[in-house]
Formats: sequence, structure tokens, C-alpha cells
Amino acid sequence: MGPDRIDRAKRGDKEAFTTLVLEHGDRLYSVAYRILRDTGRAEDAVQQTFLIAWRELPSLRDVARLDAWLYRLLVNACYAEIRHTKRWLPGLRLVRDEESPSVDDAQLSVARRDELDRAFARLSVEQRAVLVLHHYLGLSGAEIGEALGLSPGTVRSRLHYARQLMRAAIEADARAIATGGTA
Repeated sequence: MGPDRIDRAKRGDKEAFTTLVLEHGDRLYSVAYRILRDTGRAEDAVQQTFLIAWRELPSLRDVARLDAWLYRLLVNACYAEIRHTKRWLPGLRLVRDEESPSVDDAQLSVARRDELDRAFARLSVEQRAVLVLHHYLGLSGAEIGEALGLSPGTVRSRLHYARQLMRAAIEADARAIATGGTA
């Protein structure tokens, strides 16, 4: 979206804002779903993000930072969704990014996704947000810090501990399966 359209949206042009929603909506939903792991809550978070964006867009000083600003609004909306429901809904399927693999690969892929899902569910929403922004969107630590209003050190720390927790959860599940327990 060009700076001229963003400026028009800042002045209250509904058509320009609709273009912003259409250009950013799918990506924001994808990020929200990966953080919240629930379609309804992800939709609510994105809707809340755009409501706040419509109201606060005139205060956006640097239109070049629109993406970071929208991610910050989105992650805050995701945090609010978590606080609102006070619970985690496990066992939801992942959104697939690639074409379906062969049957043999599909069985391994499903087992691996389940393993990652269980580990991901053990993370805090803050850790999930940083992992999604880094590994799914490919944002750098500085970009994540800018989007979330965090220092680079805090971003690195959350990434480190999130990876460490995921690794420990996967290893614990593997040990439980090997000993005949449940994961």
C-alpha cells in the first residue's frame, strides 16, 4: 500500500482503509492463528486490530512503519484474547503452508506436527508471538523488538527460552513414549 493511500486512510478515507485491510488481513490472520491456535480467537484479534488501527491511524507518524505498527496492535490483541479467555485450547490443527506430501511422508509429518504442537502449547503467549514473528514471518530481532516494543535483548531472551522449552518438551514426550507413558 502506497504512502498516499495510507495518508488518505489516516484522513478517514474508508476506501483507502479497506484497501489496507485487504492487503494486510490475511497475513495478520495467519500470524494471529499461529499465536492463538484457534480460528475464532484469531479472527477476533484481527478484527480488534483493525478497529484500533482505524481509530488510531491518524496518530501514526511514520507511514513506513505501518507493518511494525500493525504487528504490535495484533500481538497486543492476541494477548488480550488470551487474558480474556484465560485458557489454552490444545489440539487444534496447524495451518498448512505447503502442498500435501506423499502418504508415507504425511504420517511422519502429522506425527512431527503433533509433537511440535504439544511443545508449542507449553509456551507462554509472549514466547509464541516472538517465535511466530521470527520463524514464520522471518523478522529479525530488531524488527520484532520494534513491532512489539521490546528491547533486542528481551527478544533474544524470549527466543532462546522458547526454543529451549520446545526442545525440552519434545525430549520429555520422546522419553515418555519410549518408557511406555503418555506424552
